[in-house]
Amino acid sequence: MSVIETLSPALLERLPAAVQKPAYHRAALAAGMAHLGVGAFHRCHQAEYTDDLLAAQFDRWGVIGINIRPPHLAETLGRQSGLYTRLIRENSHIEARVIGSILEVVDSQASAAPALEVLSSPDIDLVTMTVTEKGYCHIPSSGQLDLGHPDIVHDLANPEAPRSVPGLLARALELRRATHGQPLTLLSCDNIQSNGVILANVVQTFAEQRGSGLADWISANAAFPSAMVDRIAPAVTQDDLDSVEQWSGYHDAAIAVGEPFRQWVIERKFAGRVPRWDLVGASFVDDVTPFEHLKMRVLNGAQTTLATLGVLAGLEHTSDAIADPLLAAFIKRMLLEETLPTLTPVPGIEPLAYVEQSLGRLRNTAIRHRNHQIATDGSQKIVQRLLNPIRDRLRQGESIDLLSIPVAGWMAYLIQASARFGKRWPVSDPYAGRVADIADATGHDAQVLAAGILAIDTIFDPGLAANDTFRATVTSALGELLSDDPMATVRRNLKQADTTRLKRPARSA
Repeated sequence: MSVIETLSPALLERLPAAVQKPAYHRAALAAGMAHLGVGAFHRCHQAEYTDDLLAAQFDRWGVIGINIRPPHLAETLGRQSGLYTRLIRENSHIEARVIGSILEVVDSQASAAPALEVLSSPDIDLVTMTVTEKGYCHIPSSGQLDLGHPDIVHDLANPEAPRSVPGLLARALELRRATHGQPLTLLSCDNIQSNGVILANVVQTFAEQRGSGLADWISANAAFPSAMVDRIAPAVTQDDLDSVEQWSGYHDAAIAVGEPFRQWVIERKFAGRVPRWDLVGASFVDDVTPFEHLKMRVLNGAQTTLATLGVLAGLEHTSDAIADPLLAAFIKRMLLEETLPTLTPVPGIEPLAYVEQSLGRLRNTAIRHRNHQIATDGSQKIVQRLLNPIRDRLRQGESIDLLSIPVAGWMAYLIQASARFGKRWPVSDPYAGRVADIADATGHDAQVLAAGILAIDTIFDPGLAANDTFRATVTSALGELLSDDPMATVRRNLKQADTTRLKRPARSA
């Protein structure tokens, strides 16, 4: 039995014709940027854009990938010299491509020193990052640094050995100031509204706590552009790993899988040299906000809604949830009637067409995105995806009956992971323990459950939490979602929406 070869630079020239390979001289590529948080999304998105750019306009833009949290990279990307296969899946169509833009990977889980050596190097002009919402150690309801976060407390006491992303970046900037003074652009690619503003807030606040003029130096020498990123990239399965071996004849331990669609909108705000990603499909704009609102409230709002309601309905994947006629009708009605009216115009994008495109992407049966995976860290996501449009609707004096259901869905999802509710499924959320304590102490009283969860002011702005309409709609939906017929609230609200539509006076043309 022959041994299957592992993907490597030596294998590039012998790849099957069906596998696209880097269209540039990779051996001549030098590093010019670092990426923090080398997961599936980075490999499907920013690294691919960079690979495209290197083929179109070769320059010193190789990437050094850094992980300060699991997984370790040495045995996957490290063994393959940064090479990996990106699979595009759309229903029955599959496309394979080897990406070469990552030159080196650094594991810095045990100590910050390896990461700091890279980030403080004068060769690094830009740092991109995908560290997930909770990596910013911020308060979701305000966007400010959580000074009580255990990692922040540790880093302020031990600034030379940071554990957190804000502490690590502040220390890297401090080292740059002390050694060479080169400016640095720090580009958040995480799915957080105003991510550049939040990154600047947490790093600057940390630096202010440190003192010694560090915050002033950062203000003058660092830039924190906001960005909107979009591509669905689910967790890689064993079937994905096996399929590359079967089709292409080599082993790859670092495969990334994504859908065909991709988008990257970047605020034009840089401290120095910047890759010309705009030459290969990205957009440089003055204001990312309208793009962020559209994507987070429509696509991501739909994902969060389908994930939690899908789990409550016993469905495994997002594609299963959107294939359910009841949930499909609900999500479309919610987006069209309550979400879209909260949005400002987005240059070049027609809102109704965007809704249809987004729902079509979620129907892709080849993207096996588990609902539990999408529901991960929901407390960090619902503010921008659901609570902000709800606030806008309330200010407009309009109905929030549909948008309130997924808020209650998030609550019900965490409540039913508590001991008192039988630990129906494992959950991963920074507030899971807090919600479980409320559920264990409260039992099945939806009014008391909702009141306890709405009192978490780091998620729910006190003004919104005190709103009678919001409290009533969320409480009503929560009671039904925790019943033996969790989809009753979905059916009831769809019927009410139909009745309301019939009662509306006809509009003149």
